[in-house]
Amino acid sequence: MTNSSVAGHRRAVKLAVAASAAALFASACGSDAGAGASGSTAATGEVSMVHYFSDEGGSKAMAQVLSICEKQSGEKIKNSPAEQEAFKDAILVQLAGSNPPDLLSYWAGAKTQYLVDQQRLAPLDDVWAKDGLDEAIPGALAQAAATYSGKKYLLPLDYHYVGMFYNPKVMAKAGITEMPKTWDEMMTAAEKLKAAGITPFALGSKNRWPAQFWFDYLLLRTAGPDYRAQLMAGKAKYTDPQVAEAFDRWKQLFDKGYFNSDPNGYDWPDASDMVASGKAAMTLMGTWISGYWEGNKVKADEGYDFFPFPEVTPGVPQASLGPVDGFAISAGAKNKAGAEKVLACLASAEAQQAVALTQGALAPNPKADLSSQNEVMHKAAKVVGEAPVFAFNYDLATTPEMSDAGLNALAQFVNNPADAASALKEAQSTADGVFGGS
Repeated sequence: MTNSSVAGHRRAVKLAVAASAAALFASACGSDAGAGASGSTAATGEVSMVHYFSDEGGSKAMAQVLSICEKQSGEKIKNSPAEQEAFKDAILVQLAGSNPPDLLSYWAGAKTQYLVDQQRLAPLDDVWAKDGLDEAIPGALAQAAATYSGKKYLLPLDYHYVGMFYNPKVMAKAGITEMPKTWDEMMTAAEKLKAAGITPFALGSKNRWPAQFWFDYLLLRTAGPDYRAQLMAGKAKYTDPQVAEAFDRWKQLFDKGYFNSDPNGYDWPDASDMVASGKAAMTLMGTWISGYWEGNKVKADEGYDFFPFPEVTPGVPQASLGPVDGFAISAGAKNKAGAEKVLACLASAEAQQAVALTQGALAPNPKADLSSQNEVMHKAAKVVGEAPVFAFNYDLATTPEMSDAGLNALAQFVNNPADAASALKEAQSTADGVFGGS
């Protein structure tokens, strides 16, 4: 097959799986939560919820949240978790069908804007005002993550920061006691690590998305946040010199042997384990890695720490990067009144504290008590708070059609860094179709 036919085949398989998964979601949501005589605003006593918090940490967090919110709202919640990658396409199929969930988790950014444009989500302005959610969600975050086309559509539940997480003992073994603040300093550290027989950077990109953080930060640190926003919106091209520079820097790391072999053969927990075990020194990952490591008895400070992705081009704003997870009410919700009650609970300090502490996340609600979090998480919160820009990671910053093709291009590059130009040309071909370029 050609690269384009392989991508087409992959997309067809994904959609078939999505349709099957959506059917399972619909079955889980059921039809017993009917609208009743007064339509979609009738409270039936059961709220159907579909979400992607399905891994070990997410399941623990949602178990606590469901207990909290069933008590607070007085509603029974029908819980339908889904594996994250299957969720991405399956939820689109389900929302387009006749039995969407009342509540769904989703990622802030272009993905939510896409659902808003498709009229799949219900505005939240009424419940936002009625339940005083401005006190629970800071204004800047509400503007960036909750507001689309002038209305509120997504309630932020948690957010994460992507940084360079490292093993302090391994770094010290290679003579690195001051963490890099510039690109040149990080390259010097990488060379010291390699000379000591330690892989500098662990990458597990089996599911494609972990690779995006390298592209995100390299583009943000060279071309800057404004240019990156233009690329995400189709107003710049993947064949531009700015994108080529980011990939060229990334390629240099592969050429020098700074990554583990076969990154596409491993997942992000595998890469995390490489760092924890001392086989590798660093991995570029989100703060959820803290929850993963703590759950495996790897403790902050002694077992791991982080530093911000270093400055590459002087003078470029040092943006922070990460995702915001949220919850929305579907436009076709059968129990909209019940969903609004649960949504108000999801904004509460108690619910957001449970998610943040269990998952290794940060909480939007300023009243959530995160004092028991480790020092690494407090440092991450401080970095985000002081950053001039908070950017959503690649697959949340551009449209679903483009992000799928873009992640394919990243996987293609990681598999064969010498073929970066071809991968970017294919990405631009998709962008021309998505954004109407010539």
